[in-house]
Amino acid sequence: MWGPQLNAQLEGWLSQVQSTKRPARAIIAPHAGYTYCGSCAAHAYKQVDPNITRKIFILGPSHHVPLSRCALSSVDIYRTPLYDLRIDQKIYGELWKTGMFERMSLQTDEDEHSIEMHLPYTAKAMESHKDEFTIIPVLVGALSESKEQEFGKLFSKYLADPSNLFVVSSDFCHWGQRFRYSYYDESQGEIYRSIEHLDKMGMSIIEQLDPVSFSNYLKKYHNTICGRHPIGVLLNAINELQKNGMNMSFSFLNYAQSSQCRNWQDSSVSYAAGALMVH
Repeated sequence: MWGPQLNAQLEGWLSQVQSTKRPARAIIAPHAGYTYCGSCAAHAYKQVDPNITRKIFILGPSHHVPLSRCALSSVDIYRTPLYDLRIDQKIYGELWKTGMFERMSLQTDEDEHSIEMHLPYTAKAMESHKDEFTIIPVLVGALSESKEQEFGKLFSKYLADPSNLFVVSSDFCHWGQRFRYSYYDESQGEIYRSIEHLDKMGMSIIEQLDPVSFSNYLKKYHNTICGRHPIGVLLNAINELQKNGMNMSFSFLNYAQSSQCRNWQDSSVSYAAGALMVH
């Protein structure tokens, strides 16, 4: 029953967006309810080229279980209202052999929305080649900087392959009492302007593709970017490839907030969509 309605919604959002950074090798996109961030996410998914993409790595942060490493799903198929997505057991086998991963329980898998919210959009972006691709969902824990580096190194060889796409799942600032975060720089004007300034500072650091600067930014401002570890892994993977002479650029294409905070009782979540290109 949800299929046609969801399909029409996704189609509507995608139809309003330009594909200027296609083919993307990686995207950063939000994972909140589509009513909040569906139109923002479209800016990232529009950059996906289904003609060349064959494997899609989806890196989402763990919201419910404490996890110090990364975890792999224990199922073979993820169902979406559009069609089923197959998990790539061959790549899962390669990752499993490294000894760096654990398994998520079915309960964790079902509870976690950071990967789930990307499945229908992935299905939609790839529908013209729906039987020709597999997905590699990875739940990313609260990694230390050295772990982000290790996982970045591991994933860099997959990022180097033009037929692979990385989807990095992250919302940006979670502001307000319920998120226990209320940073406010009054020189920016209203609270929501201060939040935007803070987020855009982080976004421009991500665009510089420097994992160390991004870590320092997080230490300084403690911005509640929930996908900071998946972003850290991506930046470290990019860093690894740049050392080997690969030329890449990342651009953010859209920014949005769930609402505009004007006083201390308000709360909001920010969303950003961007794409990595290899030149």
